[in-house]
Amino acid sequence: MTRNRPSQAPAIRELLAAGEPSFSFEFMPPKTAAEEEKLWRSIRQLEPLRPTFVSVTYGAGGSTRDRTVRVTGRIAAETTLTPVGHLTAVSHTVAELRHVIGSYADVGVRNVLALRGDPPGAPDGEWVPHPEGLSYADELVRLVRASGDFCVGVAAFPEKHPRSESMDSDVANFVAKCRAGADFAITQMFFYPDDYLQMRDRVTALGCDVPIIAGIMPIQSVAMIERAALLSGAKFPPDLAARLHACGDDRAAVRAIGVDYATWMCERLLAEGVPGLHFYTLNGSLATREIYQRLGLGPRAGSLAGSGSSAPITA
Repeated sequence: MTRNRPSQAPAIRELLAAGEPSFSFEFMPPKTAAEEEKLWRSIRQLEPLRPTFVSVTYGAGGSTRDRTVRVTGRIAAETTLTPVGHLTAVSHTVAELRHVIGSYADVGVRNVLALRGDPPGAPDGEWVPHPEGLSYADELVRLVRASGDFCVGVAAFPEKHPRSESMDSDVANFVAKCRAGADFAITQMFFYPDDYLQMRDRVTALGCDVPIIAGIMPIQSVAMIERAALLSGAKFPPDLAARLHACGDDRAAVRAIGVDYATWMCERLLAEGVPGLHFYTLNGSLATREIYQRLGLGPRAGSLAGSGSSAPITA
């Protein structure tokens, strides 16, 4: 028996309406028993920080569908956390999408992040809609909203989606998702706060006031962040890259620089009135907990590393 049913679980739109910035974490569904143990260790370590919500990703082409639903449902049933389940349209028929939406409802998940999704294989490969599926994220938003009492989130892109022709067209697509029924948005990772702020201004200028939560990727290894930036198309500060490469194989030094930079970004964004911060944890907890400590949020666990400078690195 699950702890929450869709009619009882808090909706993210209600939590955001409280007026205080939200703080949330993203996890990936594990592929092995060892990864599952690591995931649940991280969840238990982050749970005392009392995030507004947590989310669980959905692999390219829906490759992790069953594991995503299972982990999201377990979070709903066995923790005090409010989970958001990811859902992508790629490679799915409408009937399959309705089945996944129903699976979320069955495990007590009321909040869904509706994404068009990357094609299987290379993320920059040709996007081909399923002949019995959907072509755009706004269609998926409408499907989820028509399926029950769900709160729906969508993606936003501070540097525009790689497939968009221009920033103006990308913002217009985002507003279309909001007008289809989206309640909130979470951005792709980015490393220049001004990119987020300029995107937010463009959205506001079109009369859209859907809250856009900033996605933060704490840097924990050079190879990981370079690959993530390449896949997402995010610009990476050259001088930050130089400092990271100068650390060589010293992972602790890399993480310390990453925590400094992420903390500065968070401070700048909070000062600019961002409605929330969403941390891409990569199923680890240490970097996120260190950033929390620097920001003065949550319990100050004695096991955390001592704080250092959060001054920006000039880009």
